[in-house]
Amino acid sequence: MDTRPLGAVAAFARVAHHGSFTRAAAELGVSPSALSQTVRALERELGVRLLNRTTRRVALTEHGARFLDRVLPGLAQIEDAFDDLDSARGTPSGLLRINLAQAVATRLVLPRLAAFQARYPRIALELYADDGLADLVGGGFDAGIRLGECLARDMVALPIGPPQELAVVASPDWLARHPAPRTPQALAGLECVRFRRMGSGRIHPWEFTQDGRDIGVEVSGRLIVNNGALAREAALAGLALAQPLLLEVEEDLAAGRLVRLLQDYTPPFEGLYVYYPAREHLPPKLRAFVDFLRAPSPPEPVATP
Repeated sequence: MDTRPLGAVAAFARVAHHGSFTRAAAELGVSPSALSQTVRALERELGVRLLNRTTRRVALTEHGARFLDRVLPGLAQIEDAFDDLDSARGTPSGLLRINLAQAVATRLVLPRLAAFQARYPRIALELYADDGLADLVGGGFDAGIRLGECLARDMVALPIGPPQELAVVASPDWLARHPAPRTPQALAGLECVRFRRMGSGRIHPWEFTQDGRDIGVEVSGRLIVNNGALAREAALAGLALAQPLLLEVEEDLAAGRLVRLLQDYTPPFEGLYVYYPAREHLPPKLRAFVDFLRAPSPPEPVATP
């Protein structure tokens, strides 16, 4: 049997994912120089260059991209095999990589993380904040958390919370200088923060429900952002109106830093889901995380010997 350097292949895949030897080395617990030598040795053995390196970035070559596409499914199967062994031992463990929006990480996951770590001390959790719609398989993620309306049909998706709402908000300073809109149509001509979707690149209309039907309003404004956190900051600074998720601005509304407008036109809609590619056997570490998120309240920590 021709034994290939699987460890070096796995290391190459992590460098390709991060686009950086430094970040990949930090994840793998090795030095960047040692990781670079590992990948160079792999390139010498294969006889092709897999990565183009500059002082600022690392990028896949054409051969590297093709090689990565071929090896990723195999690496995933190897990881699943180790997960099966973990299942046999009955102990969830290993690195769990979750792709989620920044607001979800801040408002939903981080407040419960201490309880999760106490219950599952052998699980390492990597939270990758991304307001776009990531390719879970291609990005090497175990699962993602998104609104239900954004999910692909080929994913297993489980609800993890109550319905969500969009909230049109403004600062008291902005309202002192501008009239408050009473209908969605009154947004015309007002300065609004616009949102560009990272996947499609298009400007997303503001969403409302009026006279029993959903409508999209093309707002105008000189500021365009790609995540709700930036929209919130712009509203707090009095630059414009914004329409983030309610969960992103609940504390600001309670403290009076922001004022909610047009609430009658923004009813609740389908909430957040944890989603992952369909698998025959769900890894114990992912099952533990999914069950924890879906629990009505964080379970009491369980001592682990």
